[in-house]
Amino acid sequence: MRGGFGERGGRGGGFGGFGGWGGDDEGRGERGGRRRVFDGGELRLVLLRLIGDQPRHGYDLIRAIEDRTGGGYAPSPGVVYPTLTLLGDMGQIEETPSEGNRKIFAVTEEGTRVLADKADEVAALMGRLDTLGAMRERTENMSVRRAIHNLRAVLANKLVGQRVGGAELAPETLHEIVALIDEAARKIERL
Repeated sequence: MRGGFGERGGRGGGFGGFGGWGGDDEGRGERGGRRRVFDGGELRLVLLRLIGDQPRHGYDLIRAIEDRTGGGYAPSPGVVYPTLTLLGDMGQIEETPSEGNRKIFAVTEEGTRVLADKADEVAALMGRLDTLGAMRERTENMSVRRAIHNLRAVLANKLVGQRVGGAELAPETLHEIVALIDEAARKIERL
C-alpha cells in the first residue's frame, strides 16, 4: 500500500466502495479493506453514458468522473482505455475525427440502445458518483487535491508521453517546467 498524497491507500476517506483519489478502479472500504468502486460492467456503463452526453477522449472521461465525485474517485488510464476498446469492439462507441492526437469517441446507435435499455441502472450509477461528490465536497477541501492531481497528470502526460512518442523533451522545455514548479512552491510557501 502506498501512502502518498493523492495516491490510492493514501489519505482517502471511506465511503462504501469509494475513497481513494484513484490510481485504479478500487477505493478504501469502510473497514479499510479493498473494495472495487465499480463491479462488472458498471464502469463501462458510466463511460458510455458520459460519451453519450458528449463525445470525449479518455483523459476527459477520467476528469469528468473525478469532477463529478469531487475528486473522490478517478479511474486509472489502465482501466479506462481497455474499457473504451471493449466498448468499441461491442459497437457501442466509435472514434470520430478530431484535431491533434487524442482519440475522440462518440456513442453509436447500439450504444444509445444500451443506455435506453439500462437507463435505471445508469441513473443509479451516476447517482452513486454524485453522492460521493456531495459528501466529499462537504468534508474536504478538494480544490487543492484536484489541482495537485491535475498537475501530476499533466506532468506525467508531458514527461511520459514524450518518451512514448519517441521524442525527448527539449532541455529548455524541461528547465521551464522545473522553474514553473519551483516558482509555484515559493509562492505557496509565502502565503
